[in-house]
Amino acid sequence: MDPLGDRQPGTVVRVSGPLVEVEGAGNTSMLEVLMVGPQRISAETVAIAGDRVTLQAYEYTGGLEVGAAAQPTGEPLSGLLGPGMLGNVFDGLMRPLSSAPRWLTSDRPPAAQDPAILDRDWTFLPSAELGSTVEPGSIIGTVPNAGSVEHRVLVPWGIAGQITWVAARGTVHALDVVARVGNQPVRLAEIWPIRRPRPFRERLTEAVPLHTGQRVMDLLYPLVRGGAAAVPGGFGTGKTMLLQQVAKWSDADVIVYVGCGERGNEMADVLEDLSTLVDARAGSNLIDRTVIIANTSNMPMMARESSIYTGITVAEFYRDMGYNVVLIADSTSRWAEALREFANRNGDLPAEEGYPAHLASALAAFYERAGRVTTLGGGTASVTVIGAVSPPGGDMTEPVTTDTLRFVRSLWLLDRELAYSRHYPAVSWTGSFARDVDEVGRWHAGHGDPGWSLRRSRATALLAEADRLSSLAEIIGQSSLPGHERMVLLGGRLLREGVLLQNALSANDSFCSADKASALLDLVLEVVDACNLLVARGVAATTIEDLDFGLVLRAREEVDPRDSDGVDARRREFLTRLDELS
Repeated sequence: MDPLGDRQPGTVVRVSGPLVEVEGAGNTSMLEVLMVGPQRISAETVAIAGDRVTLQAYEYTGGLEVGAAAQPTGEPLSGLLGPGMLGNVFDGLMRPLSSAPRWLTSDRPPAAQDPAILDRDWTFLPSAELGSTVEPGSIIGTVPNAGSVEHRVLVPWGIAGQITWVAARGTVHALDVVARVGNQPVRLAEIWPIRRPRPFRERLTEAVPLHTGQRVMDLLYPLVRGGAAAVPGGFGTGKTMLLQQVAKWSDADVIVYVGCGERGNEMADVLEDLSTLVDARAGSNLIDRTVIIANTSNMPMMARESSIYTGITVAEFYRDMGYNVVLIADSTSRWAEALREFANRNGDLPAEEGYPAHLASALAAFYERAGRVTTLGGGTASVTVIGAVSPPGGDMTEPVTTDTLRFVRSLWLLDRELAYSRHYPAVSWTGSFARDVDEVGRWHAGHGDPGWSLRRSRATALLAEADRLSSLAEIIGQSSLPGHERMVLLGGRLLREGVLLQNALSANDSFCSADKASALLDLVLEVVDACNLLVARGVAATTIEDLDFGLVLRAREEVDPRDSDGVDARRREFLTRLDELS
């Protein structure tokens, strides 16, 4: 590529929404960013045909005229990765929104040019010794007070050799050189193209469950670290609330929350909650372990497309430090709509429902960046991806939903009837799945819980049978069913209301530890077994149904989130009451 000083700006010849066509920008490369018009709108090269270049603009193009200049930058769309990201909010182009009275203006600079970012003082603590040999991923030093996790300064990809100079402990800025490996500088922060996956040594296949704190997922449809999950659901089914719960309570070191085309008030709720809630593990606010990428519905549409890649790049950056990261994308449907908008304006042949033909490959490329890996530095870390899907009218056969199901390991399908009956999380036990159940069961068996798989199998079988009998009871009446089948109906109700139902507004129920979740499920299953035994001994089903099961149903809210012993005490107490009936 020629030096920028030798390259002439191109001329805008066509503007159609986010699509801009330019002529005369010689030697332009694919994915290169150009600054277009007097407002210097960021636009990425997506097609080159002779002397004509097609650009995808990431900002509003209103007022942009034919004949305006388009200046090549020589660089792809990139983000500044360094200290200061945790606890802050960025837009889809990695521009800080927190520096802002000008955060909605077109002239706000990217992080790599923002004085509020570049001029901030950081303390650098060197850990590498002068003369030592390092390779990509080696730790040069750390930066304290950069969030709830230790910020590690790593040797970038492509640099290896002997350290010839390392900065002493002191104050530095984001783009300052803190070490030299040979004659190559290592800066405090690095600039990385968001569409290029960050490298690692090896992808690991061993299943390690991600604990979300939400019982229906942890007990029935688990997600492994480094896996991918989809959360499809129609309007009003609680997608955003569920994802917020995962962001608050999952046992990840870092959360990257991407608000892609969602309403601004929902993003405000996320910010408010994370700023006030305390991370029990770190003792700090949850916002201190969170990076928020916000591209709400009132922001430029095409920035939604970049926000997904910005978020996954930030997640990989913290993964490379050795941390387990959860990326939440809310929602990938809005991202797909941006792809459709641009493809239609570009005249691409539409596929199903107007989406571009490459929709499936774009989804695959995104979800494939999830994984549990051995980092370049030799540590074990992961990026787990959870994407919300918002099918129009709740149609689960639309392209974004069906294509997503091909690439995820877990599906948490939200059911409208459950939501309308105030059963939250409204995760359907008939339509959801987890492809790593067997591997998760083996992990639990090796970590002190050999009964996990059997417990889950019994719960899913009980729910299925209860649903079947419920349909039958609506026709012939519950009293017409034999006693053991009425106990199945009772067990289904106890399981739904006492275990799967979870109150996000309750201090004791918003989060549930793995031990308490297992204890609650054991409580219900043993109560059902005891009830069946009573029926077999001749006790009338009506007598059992008339009992007060409040001790069972209220355990989830009246017992502390981590108190499995309290649940066990209730189990013993209630089983004693049942024994008295015989």
